[in-house]
This record gives sequence, structure tokens and C-alpha cells, in this order.
Amino acid sequence: MGETTTPGRVEELGHIKEQAREGPDPKATERQHAKGKLTARERIGLLLDKGSFTEVEPLRRHRAVGFGLEAKRPYTDGVVTGWGTVDGRTVFVYAHDFRIFGGALGEAHAQKIHKLMDMALSAGAPLVSLNDGAGARIQEGVSALAGYGGIFRRNTRASGVIPQISVMLGPCAGGAAYSPALTDFVFAVRDISQMFITGPDVVQTVTGEQVTQNELGGADVHGGVSGVAHFVYDDEETCLAEVRYLLSLLPANNRELPPTVRGADPVDRAGDTLLETVPADGNRSYDIRAVIEELVDDGEYMEVHAAWATNLVCALARLDGHVVGIVANQPASMAGVLDIRASEKGARFVQFCDSFNIPLVTLVDVPGFLPGVDQEHDGIIRRGAKLLYAYCNATVPRVSVVLRKAYGGAYIVMDSRSIGADIALAWPTNEIAVMGAEGAAGVVFRREIAAAEDPEAMRRRKIEEYRTELVHPYYAAERGLVDDVIDPRETRSVLCRAIAMLAGKDADLPRRKHGNPPQ
Repeated sequence: MGETTTPGRVEELGHIKEQAREGPDPKATERQHAKGKLTARERIGLLLDKGSFTEVEPLRRHRAVGFGLEAKRPYTDGVVTGWGTVDGRTVFVYAHDFRIFGGALGEAHAQKIHKLMDMALSAGAPLVSLNDGAGARIQEGVSALAGYGGIFRRNTRASGVIPQISVMLGPCAGGAAYSPALTDFVFAVRDISQMFITGPDVVQTVTGEQVTQNELGGADVHGGVSGVAHFVYDDEETCLAEVRYLLSLLPANNRELPPTVRGADPVDRAGDTLLETVPADGNRSYDIRAVIEELVDDGEYMEVHAAWATNLVCALARLDGHVVGIVANQPASMAGVLDIRASEKGARFVQFCDSFNIPLVTLVDVPGFLPGVDQEHDGIIRRGAKLLYAYCNATVPRVSVVLRKAYGGAYIVMDSRSIGADIALAWPTNEIAVMGAEGAAGVVFRREIAAAEDPEAMRRRKIEEYRTELVHPYYAAERGLVDDVIDPRETRSVLCRAIAMLAGKDADLPRRKHGNPPQ
């Protein structure tokens, strides 16, 4: 051996770092691209600001023996970990490298992730996981399983403290799927994302059902059927760009406010189109998203769970530059009723917004809870109560607007004044009541209607009587149950002023370890 010199050591280090970046198999990258997938480092490059990534433990290697592992000790051990910035704000990220052990998790692999998660929590910065792994490394046995346990525990500790985002860019099977399920948001990409607890082979063996990986746990299945995925996209580039956009709407942690970005959209911009968008006739449908577009800054919003529980819309947007969470009934889907799925969707979203200091705006047009034997037997009482609990427990600024129908218990649940809305507003087209006039008249005046010479004429007369007495637009306002009845065209300006006024809201919950929400 020649004389050891510092330049020589530096050159050696460069070769080792290059090997860590390129991976042990030069053809592995080609195979990854052939599947239509990017590599871990390419993904990180798209997620973070250019040149901002600082890697942690790039030279880590496993120490496992047996089954040939001692002869295969690649650098990074199949996961790239570190931090960088998104729009100049610190973000921590780890990305499974499918080129190494199929991205499978072993002991060293898990310890790298544990370390990064601890760093993210200590620094108070968001954590993004880019998932593309084959589950636990079978050759390492229980050590790999224990690694998942450490991840789950840290996911739970960080919940409500820092934003956690999971991006599914490959397979995620077995216990590995529970880490994304514990995070705040799950992104998926069509054709390359699959999540399931038991794969197609096991399903066929146990149940006899034949199903492909995509049919069992593909992106659209989890985006529209199971509700596991909050966002679904056609390609990785678009998906990662949207992750960046979501991060721009979120605070770094629960001790900060979301970033304010004021634009050129005037606060007092009149919403003239709202008079035509929302029909006064409560039986006519419309798309609530058109209302949201008219109200928020520049018409821009990010809808969460767009394809799941479509009778409720949840979205992040800005009002006068301030980030708000919007919860709105969707008359264009199931007439906007609340059911089990919509209740659970809304509850999780409300809880997230409350965790990260995001004010809530609720747009109400709800005919009630969905009736039916299936709904009752599947637990609409306890599962519908999740949305009620989430609103009652929320301490962020809360403003609700009744656009049209607000009937029965569903009115109460949709952030009514009685459960703690700070500002409760209504349009002159509102109908706030125990039930619609048609149903109410049939109950209250059933004997008179039955005894009348012309029951149908009597029914119509009693419907109008009930509507005039109890369902007129100013009934709730006269009793202080709404703060004001407003011109729909002024909704944006009223909301902006209300959110600004409530910016300093201070509402502490009773001292307790934690609540016990309905399950």
C-alpha cells in the first residue's frame, strides 16, 4: 500500500459516496425505469428545492448474517434519508430504494428511519415518506418486524405535532401499510401504487377470490372505495408537485400558524354568480365546488378525498391569504346527506385542521342523515358522532354558513352555533328546522289532513302554514341561533373579516390526558 494522504482519503470518500448514490447494481436503475418508476433520489429531487437535500447516514450498512446476507452489504441499506427545503422551509424525507433488497425493511434500514423521524419531531418540521418497498426483510426475521413497531410508535407520537405525509410509489404490503394509515395524508399514483394487508395470493387461498394487485389495493381503489388514499394522480411528477403544494398550505408544526400568502384577489370581491349557482329551490341540485371556487382566493383550493364520500367536500384554501379548511355538504352527490363515510371523512379533516391551527369554514346544505337499515346496523350513531365530537372538540376559529337546507341532527352536527361555532351565518334561502315542511306537516297535522274533505289541499295548506311559522329565513336569526342573514354576494368579504377577527382566538379545553372519541 502506498502512503496514506488526506487527498487520497478524500478521493476514496468520493468513490464510496458515488457508489452509495448509484447503488450496487448498475442495471437496477434501468429496471426501475422500465417499470415506469423513478428512483428514490430522483423522487427526492422532485420533492425538495434544487440542491437543498442533506443526506443522513448514506454509508449505513446492515450487519445481518445468514441466507447470504453477509455477502450483500450495500450502502444506505435500501433507504435514503435526510432533510431539505420546500419553498425554503425545512422538510424531512425518507425514500425506500427499490433497487436494493426491493426496498425491504431490515434492522439497519429501520434504524435510519427511526433516527430521521426523531430528528423531524425535535426540529418541528414536516415528515414525508416516499414508499416503495417489499415489506419486512424476511431474512432478518423478527428484527425487521420490530423495526416497523418503532416506526408506528413514532408516527403516533408525531401525530398532531408535525404534518406527516405518505406518498405511495410502489408496493406496500402487510404491516408496512399501517405506517401510511397513521399519517395525516396519503398520496397514491395510478398503476404503480399498491397497498394491502394480505396480497392476492393469500386472498385466493383463504377466500377463493381471484383479484389482481391493482383490483385489491390500487390507487383508485384506495382513493374511491376504501378511503385510505386522500389524493390520487396519474404520474409521479404531478403527485410530488402536489405534495409540495400541500406543504405550502401547512404550518411546520402545531406551534405555528400556516403560512400567509396574500395575493391580488380583493377581499370585498362580490360573488354575483352565487345568486345563479345555488337555486333557491331546495330540491334542485348544484355543485358546491362552484361555490367554494367563488369564495376562496383566486378560486384555488385543494380537495381532500375527492373521490371518496363525495356527498361531503373537504378542502384546503386561502381567504385573504390565510389558510382555511372548508367542510361543505355536496348537493350534487346523494343530495348532500350525511352518512357513515361522509361523517368519518369530515371528522378526520376537522381534527387535522384543529391540530395544526387551521380555521374551519363550514358550508351547510344538508337534508339530514341517510336513513336505512344498513346505515343503522353499520353504526351510523357512533360513526356519525365522530364528526360531532371533532367539531365540539375543535378550538380553532370556526365560521359556518347555512346556504339552504339545515335539517334535524345533521344541522346540529355541521358546526351549528349550539356546538360552538364562533360565527354562524345564513343566506336568505336558508331553511333551518327539525325537518322539511313537507315531512313536518305530515306529522304535526296528520289528523287534520286525514279528516279533511280534500286531504291533498289540506296537506298543501298545512305545509305552507308550517313553512311560514317555523321555516322562514329569519326564524333562527330572531332567536340568536345565527348571527346574521347575509347577502350571498357578500359571503367572501364576511368570511374574510370573520377569520381576521378570530385570528387571536384562545379557547382551551379542560385539562385531561385525552378524550375518548366515538369509534
